[in-house]
Amino acid sequence: MKYIVVTGGVMSGLGKGITIASIGRNLKNKGYKVTAIKIDPYINIDAGTMSPYQHGEVFVLRDGGEVDLDLGNYERFLDTELTRDHNITTGKVYQEVIAKERRGDYLGKTVQIIPHITNEIKNKIRKVAARSGADVCLIEIGGTVGDIESMPFLEAVRQMHREEPSENIVFIHVTLVMEDLQGEQKTKPTQHSVKELRALGLSPEVIVTRSKTPLQESAKEKIALFCDVPQELVISAHDAGDIYEVPLEIEEQGLTTQLMKHLRLESGVDDGGWREMVARMKSTTDEVKLAIVGKYTNLEDSYLSILEAVKHGGIDNACRVEVNMVEAETLEEDLVEVEKLKQYDGILIPGGFGGRGTEGKMLAIKFARENDIPFLGICLGMQLAVIEFARNVANLENANSTEFDEDTPYPVIDILPEQTGVADMGGTMRLGDYDAILKEGSFATKLYGTNYIVERHRHRYEVNPEFVDRLESFGIVFSGKNKNRMEIAEIPGKRFFFASQFHPEFKSRPGRPSPPFKGLVRAMCKYRKEREVQ
Repeated sequence: MKYIVVTGGVMSGLGKGITIASIGRNLKNKGYKVTAIKIDPYINIDAGTMSPYQHGEVFVLRDGGEVDLDLGNYERFLDTELTRDHNITTGKVYQEVIAKERRGDYLGKTVQIIPHITNEIKNKIRKVAARSGADVCLIEIGGTVGDIESMPFLEAVRQMHREEPSENIVFIHVTLVMEDLQGEQKTKPTQHSVKELRALGLSPEVIVTRSKTPLQESAKEKIALFCDVPQELVISAHDAGDIYEVPLEIEEQGLTTQLMKHLRLESGVDDGGWREMVARMKSTTDEVKLAIVGKYTNLEDSYLSILEAVKHGGIDNACRVEVNMVEAETLEEDLVEVEKLKQYDGILIPGGFGGRGTEGKMLAIKFARENDIPFLGICLGMQLAVIEFARNVANLENANSTEFDEDTPYPVIDILPEQTGVADMGGTMRLGDYDAILKEGSFATKLYGTNYIVERHRHRYEVNPEFVDRLESFGIVFSGKNKNRMEIAEIPGKRFFFASQFHPEFKSRPGRPSPPFKGLVRAMCKYRKEREVQ
């Protein structure tokens, strides 16, 4: 097994995830099988109980693992499916070590950070790498060098460096290069970051610099000199027009060749597929406007997978999608804001939890339905579409979800039966892959091109089966089902009115878009052309 370990310095949020995903993409382009592990030093077992404002969206894996959004980037760039074991947290490590201690596995010993915690970290890394059957395992250590919570993980990979043959492991340090008011790039923070890394016994073979503009030659020379790395291994990861251009930028600087040389991997021939996809993306001329009506609009990372899936749909339809975030509560406060939705070619209601903003989202759904604007609802978006239809079409006054109103006379959305009485919040929702049978002749079947699908889920509430027949008698169709669970709702005769209980964005890939997002953008493009003719 070959390991590439990526650490970060100066500040968090530099883009280590995109860097490691781009390196993996380039190695995959050369014909190698690649897997990736994200290490998060927080004590949470997983990301499931954290607000999107903490770390961005919670990404859901096929086995139901609720993980950091970087694993979403790994899956999209590498076009692979990972598992919960590919996300290692401090919480998971300590939970396992304490469980072993209680069982008596360490009987007679004092359990300590070294060797017990570090051994557990190394064991988890090696088990995941081995099970994946990959040629190369990428490891991203979250946080910033110098953070106290990262220390056990850095010590663990230091030990791995000692234990593995030198040609089997390489260290990359991602750091920030800032500019002063005169535009001069300052390398001192990078130098201090590498110095701190060395104090821990780690010396990076490659330094990847994040900067607004391409790294100047003088700055590159200084970093190479003071950080003791060859100049050709100081890589500029300056701001790109789009994240999918990053693999091409670092490839042009020879990083892949240098890594393969260090790891003694034979050079393969690039199939060029990624380059072609990026060229298609950059050559799009048509443009449509999409409104995402949500409650976490101040942080776009809260809807990262949705934004990427929209982009994938745009690439496939040769159309660029301009996305505007609309705060749901502003629609509740001012109906004039609802009328402004006329300017958009499509409206999307994402998932979420809690009652804040739900009435505003339903106003947007009603506006889309009545004005026949292409609409996509996801998870909570589907539930709210059903509530809006129940209230305003099926005449079920005050219909609601029991999540928001336990005393509603028409609980068209209710808690999943197996969720009743669940006390723990972490990892207890309906999570991960579930299949669905699609109704013959439905729009959903045309969209997917099959009547059997598997998609990822993350929810506690669902459409109440007791109201399905009554609602369908008014025209809505539940065209996808998992036994008696409603997975898809659509309204026939509309340009595009589609809602899913699952999260199709989690399986969307550049070059292989999710069918609902591909269909939404196609409908938006057609709608835009119709409006231009009028």
